Amino acid sequence: MKDGKIVVMMAGLSGKDGEGKMAWLAAKAIAGQTDMELYHRALAERAGRRCFFSPESPIDLIPPGNHADVLERNRKEIDLIVDFTAPAAVNHNAELYCAAGIPFVMGTTGGDRKLLVETVVKSDTYAVIATNFSAPVVIFMEMLRMASENFPGGLKGFRLFRKESHQGPDPTRPDFKPKKDPSGTFVASQPFFEELIDAPVTTDQIVMVRDRRVQEFELGVPPEHLDGHAFHEYILRSEDGTVELGFRHDVLGRNTYIPLRAIRFVAAHPNSQGRVFDMLEVLKWPGGK
Repeated sequence: MKDGKIVVMMAGLSGKDGEGKMAWLAAKAIAGQTDMELYHRALAERAGRRCFFSPESPIDLIPPGNHADVLERNRKEIDLIVDFTAPAAVNHNAELYCAAGIPFVMGTTGGDRKLLVETVVKSDTYAVIATNFSAPVVIFMEMLRMASENFPGGLKGFRLFRKESHQGPDPTRPDFKPKKDPSGTFVASQPFFEELIDAPVTTDQIVMVRDRRVQEFELGVPPEHLDGHAFHEYILRSEDGTVELGFRHDVLGRNTYIPLRAIRFVAAHPNSQGRVFDMLEVLKWPGGK
C-alpha cells in the first residue's frame, strides 16, 4: 500500500473515454475512493498513449507486447490488478498476473474457466474471479441455487419463460456495439431451473429484446440508459396454467458491477496463495459492509 491506500492497476483501459466501458467505470470509481489509488500505468488491449482521470494524474497505457515486462518491473508497487479486458485475453492475462505474483480481481467473461482457476491454484498469488459483481444479482442467484439444491424437482411440470433486454444497435452510431449474446445471468441460472423443473433449459428459449423503441416505450427503460441496462424477467408457469411464479431484476447503468468490495477483500486477505474467491465469499466478509 502507498500512504495507506490500495494501489490498483487497471487492465482493459483504452485511450478513448467510454471504450472498455467497465474498465473505465471501475477506474473512475477507484480514483474517487479515499482508500484507493490508481497506478500510473495500465495494461491496454492495444497500443495507446495516455488516459486521464484527473489532470494531474495521467495513466500510461502499456501495449500488450510490454505487459509481462511492466508487471515484472513494477510488481512491488502494485497491490492488485482489476481486469476488465476481452474474453480472448482471460487466460493469458491470468498467467501474467500469476507469474508476477500480483493478486487480481477479474470480471472478464470467457476463456477457459477451468484453466483459469487451475492457473491461480498452482500459483503463489490469489484472486477474486466473478462474472457479476452486483450484490443484489449475486444474492438472487444464490437464492435460486439454494432452492434447486433443497427442492430438486419441486416444480416438475412447470415451464420456464425468460425475457431480457440489453443495449441494442443504434442506427445513428454505426460504431456502437450492442449486446449480441443472451444474458450471462440467464445462462448461469439455467442449471438451477433445470433442477427445479426437472427438464432441460436452453438459451434458444430466451426472448432477447434489442429494439430501442420497444425498450423505451414498452419496457420502460429511461432514454439515458438505453446504452447500458440489464432487464431480466423469469416466469415459471404450471402445466395447467393455474399457478405462476415471477421474478425480475432490472439494472440501469453499470455502477452496480464495479468491484469495490472485491478490491477491498483482496487487499484484506494477504497470504492467500493459491486461493480463488467468488463473490459470495466477498459478500459474506464483514469488512466489506
